[in-house]
Amino acid sequence: MHSEIYPGTLVISEGRIADIIREETGDGMYIMPGLVDAHVHIESSMLPPAEFSRIATVHGTVATVSDPHEIANVLGIEGVRYMIEDARRAPVKFCFGAPSCVPATPFETSGATLDAEEIDVLLKAQEVGYLAEVMNFPGVIQGDTELMEKIRSAAACSKPVDGHAPGLRGDDLARYVSAGISTNHECLSYDEALEDIEKGMKVQIRKGSAADIFDEFLPLLDRHYESCMFCSDDKHPDDLLNGHINEMVKGALACGVDVMKVLKVASVNPVLHYNLAVGLLRIGDPADFIRVDNLADFNILETCVDGRIVARKGVSLIPHEAPRIINNFHANPKEAVSFAVPCNGEMVNVIGAVDGSLVTDKLVAAPKVIDGHVVSDPERDILKLAVVNRYSEAMPAVGFVRGFGLRTGAIVSSVAHDSHNIVSIGVSDQDISRAVNLVIANGGGMAAVSGNREVLLPLPIAGIMSDKDYVSVANGYTRLDRMAKAMGSTRLRAPFMTLSFMALLVIPRMKMSDRGLFDAESFSAMDIFCR
Repeated sequence: MHSEIYPGTLVISEGRIADIIREETGDGMYIMPGLVDAHVHIESSMLPPAEFSRIATVHGTVATVSDPHEIANVLGIEGVRYMIEDARRAPVKFCFGAPSCVPATPFETSGATLDAEEIDVLLKAQEVGYLAEVMNFPGVIQGDTELMEKIRSAAACSKPVDGHAPGLRGDDLARYVSAGISTNHECLSYDEALEDIEKGMKVQIRKGSAADIFDEFLPLLDRHYESCMFCSDDKHPDDLLNGHINEMVKGALACGVDVMKVLKVASVNPVLHYNLAVGLLRIGDPADFIRVDNLADFNILETCVDGRIVARKGVSLIPHEAPRIINNFHANPKEAVSFAVPCNGEMVNVIGAVDGSLVTDKLVAAPKVIDGHVVSDPERDILKLAVVNRYSEAMPAVGFVRGFGLRTGAIVSSVAHDSHNIVSIGVSDQDISRAVNLVIANGGGMAAVSGNREVLLPLPIAGIMSDKDYVSVANGYTRLDRMAKAMGSTRLRAPFMTLSFMALLVIPRMKMSDRGLFDAESFSAMDIFCR
């Protein structure tokens, strides 16, 4: 499409661009297409769609490609419908996906299952624009019957299929792409991203709260900007308060990337790939655009959606409205003895948390044993990790993790990708049970407990989202983050975000589900103890 910078005036009528009048001079400001997040889980902001739109538009975001598999894992098809319903209250143009892998694996307990028939129903809905990330890439390669049926449903509806394939290369990657997968946001290296592009996929360059590959992959934009998009994937509320896709645009411009290439990646490519009803500054298009001060500071002065100014100079013009609350939470309180681990070996497998990455390390360590039981060892930063089934009564799964650095207390969250059971890390069984029970008593949330202090962020919507305004949620999350760091977790930029991915079995290398330790490389269960 045509790309040019010139002084001019937009003529807007009934929410669309009726004309573009060239002028001799301008006011020094820039009008450009609104920004699009090409892959995001809205639920990770802990805000429902309408509230998410209030803060996202402040940063120039006019549309998102949103995979609602977080709430789908809790509530199934009704969860997806909830997101669509809430999004109708917002000006942002949400393109929702039909979650392809609910649950993500058969090695965990989720609150619901989406079968091929339900996926077909969703894909036929106008608000659903694509088949969301196909995380079970081994299933694609092996030709899993139900999974392939979901992909065929997307093809029958002429809707794209999103991918999720960390580390997939060579012939396996070729088979994955040939099945109809069109994108990947999980590349582990620059070379892997190049191979994805060479095989026909679009690479979504991510700058999220837990995983940030922006700097490493930015050089792709010079020659391969036609095959790239920007995305956040998961953005916690405190980070979202500071910026969104605009941060990536500003960073790319600061590195000298041509502005037209940057805007192609940040706006045009996702609109064309997902067939979004989003304007691109053409006569007849919806009047979706942003106004910025200059191409260096890139301060968003105004955001306009369908001809309506929805944010101006850092302030949302969209009023907060209380959302409907929906949930699925059936866990009973747990006693400290529920988290005890009898010693049954000379060495234990330990998950190694890595700051800024969803990928974990596989570690082995000698356990600390007291009275025949393996306990947390804060001195060596080997802490007990527990995952509690929130959907039915069951014994917690318990393992060990290094990298969180807690010296006292425990942290806990019912935001635990992807099944959203309760995940907790602590220095003692008593602290873990106390933290877990605090979240259970509130039907979901995040909490930190230490000594006589408790800090809680309630998440009553599906146990993963708040019903409060974005400033309150961001401030509540910041209080939790500060307390976790005061308790010793200073090595991680975002301890709670890292915690939420300890149960994500589809990301290498070792994770923990409510059923036990899991080897994400061999895609099989593991024992806590080395044999």
